[in-house]
Amino acid sequence: MTQANWARLPVVKSKADLVYDSLRAAIAEGDLKPGERINMDELARNLGVSKIPIREAVKRLEADGLVTARVHSGVTVAEVDATEMRGVFLAREAIEGLVAGLAAERVTDAQLAELDAVQQQMRGRLGTRSFQKLPELNSDFHRILAEAAGYRVLTELTDQLLLTVRRHRIAAPMDPDNWAEVIAEHDEIIAALRSRDSEAAARAAKAHISAQADHEVADKA
Repeated sequence: MTQANWARLPVVKSKADLVYDSLRAAIAEGDLKPGERINMDELARNLGVSKIPIREAVKRLEADGLVTARVHSGVTVAEVDATEMRGVFLAREAIEGLVAGLAAERVTDAQLAELDAVQQQMRGRLGTRSFQKLPELNSDFHRILAEAAGYRVLTELTDQLLLTVRRHRIAAPMDPDNWAEVIAEHDEIIAALRSRDSEAAARAAKAHISAQADHEVADKA
């Protein structure tokens, strides 16, 4: 059998991968808050694993900047540096503009339908004042947009930056008016995608991130 005929092996996650995913989700959702100490023994018991995959997962999270590990103080969830948020939004503005411009050329009808579905859910949550799910839905919107651009590296960068923003918003939640603006700005991006207008999509995405930076970054000088 030639290499070209080899069947693709199924993706099987290791215990360390599963621990990593679990901890990363808990940090993103705010179940583990900035500065909170992670009890490694309790975590191992709750997840039913040994300390080896726990340590492997923590090393990855530390490399991601999500936790800090010190000899005498153990492992804690990393604090969100408010002064760094300006850099995060500057990076998002550049990347989201690039992503939206590429997505306008490549987005599929199925992906447009996904974006519409997310928007509908966001409107529904905002209308019923069920704000807890909005950060996750917002991340879904930008993830779908990044996937439509067609480059894995852009999806990964988008995901990493969004995680930082979500953690920032745990300490500084957005108000309903701001969420309404987010949804309206998403509409502008979708309209440009439907028109297959790369320049308009890039402008709309950059304007969206710039507007959010104005709301959320205290020191813009």
